[in-house]
Amino acid sequence: MKLPKEGDFITIQSYKHDGRLHRTWRDTMVLKTTENAVIGVNDHTLVTEADGRRWVTREPAIVYFHKKYWFNIIAMIRDNGISYYCNLASPYVLDQEALKYIDYDLDVKVFADGEKKLLDVDEYEIHKKEMHYSPDIDYILKEHVKILVDWINNGKGPFSQSYVNIWYKRYLELRSR
Repeated sequence: MKLPKEGDFITIQSYKHDGRLHRTWRDTMVLKTTENAVIGVNDHTLVTEADGRRWVTREPAIVYFHKKYWFNIIAMIRDNGISYYCNLASPYVLDQEALKYIDYDLDVKVFADGEKKLLDVDEYEIHKKEMHYSPDIDYILKEHVKILVDWINNGKGPFSQSYVNIWYKRYLELRSR
């Protein structure tokens, strides 16, 4: 498949391990694509939950997906600073329909003041049993939590203020065209 170009809009679809559609984001603007990564932005983006509920994102957010890492990162640009929501998830695939990944329940939230919280551990344990996550998947996810925390602690990639500033500025330039 041809990679989307800067300024294109794509759909993002999150699935669960058993193949059920979990959540869909419509019209994420692509800021950059490489062979292994997609950087985009959601700004007042329509989100549809599996049960049909819909809501719209409140603030601009830079989104980062990578084909080699079992997480994706959402940098939410808020009045009080940047907050992050990180999904432990499969590396993405991209097809004609959407950018797709499997959400593995565990999330890391990073507040604007730097506080970190691992979320949804109970949900992960329940789904691990119900959906039969393999020991390999369990190991990979736990290792990628460590990688993610290292990125957070060291301001790597999306956790760098300058990274967010660069991509947000680019979004504003593209939006005003």
